[in-house]
Order: sequence, then C-alpha cells, then structure tokens
Amino acid sequence: MEFLAAAIAIGLGALGAGIGNGLIVSKTVDGIARQPELKGTLQTVMFIGVGLVEAIPIIAVVFALLFTFVFAG
Repeated sequence: MEFLAAAIAIGLGALGAGIGNGLIVSKTVDGIARQPELKGTLQTVMFIGVGLVEAIPIIAVVFALLFTFVFAG
C-alpha cells in the first residue's frame, strides 16, 4: 500500500510540473510574439521558472521514497 501512495505522489508531482511547464512556455511564446525585442529577457525568466517548477517532482520523489522506506517500514 505504501508503494501505491508513493506512485500517486510522484505521478501528481509530475502532472503538476507538466502543466506548469506548459503554461510557462506558452506565456513566454505569447510574450515573444508581442514584443520580439525582449526575447532574451523573457527566455531567461522562462528558464528560471521552468527550473523552479521542475524542483517539485524531484521533491515529491524524495518525500515519497522517504516515507515509503523510512517511516512505513
């Protein structure tokens, strides 16, 4: 049962990150289409945002494994 909970936590973290990354990239493309001269600045902010969003599934994996193997066993 612990493995199922870990799989759900990891899956939801990955789902949220996928949605977040899609929104970040789509808004960046919209911004570049509106103001092409700000391409470099918008890309920099996008990469920082994507990096922060990608931290969420990594933290979810760590917590899931921690609770599965340390606290449940």
